[in-house]
Amino acid sequence: MDDYKIIITVSGSDKVGIVSGVSNVLARYNVNIEDIKQTLMQGHFVMFMLCDIEKADLNFKELKNVLIEEGNKLEVEVWVQKKGIFEKMHTV
Repeated sequence: MDDYKIIITVSGSDKVGIVSGVSNVLARYNVNIEDIKQTLMQGHFVMFMLCDIEKADLNFKELKNVLIEEGNKLEVEVWVQKKGIFEKMHTV
């Protein structure tokens, strides 16, 4: 069900540990990664993750705050959106 789907976007300078840091937070709070795409553009790291939070130990807002905090530690930007809102924002 899309009510439990979220999109996580991570962006910043490429370095070791970004995927691990974000993935470990998700695993810690029982969030399932359903799809992941990442790329490097001239040394700039970009990652999109589709996740299911139905069985998560935190609510959406709490998880969003934890992921943003992890992004600050990793010195990358992290955006967390509900899938429905993400799709509406990207519909022309």
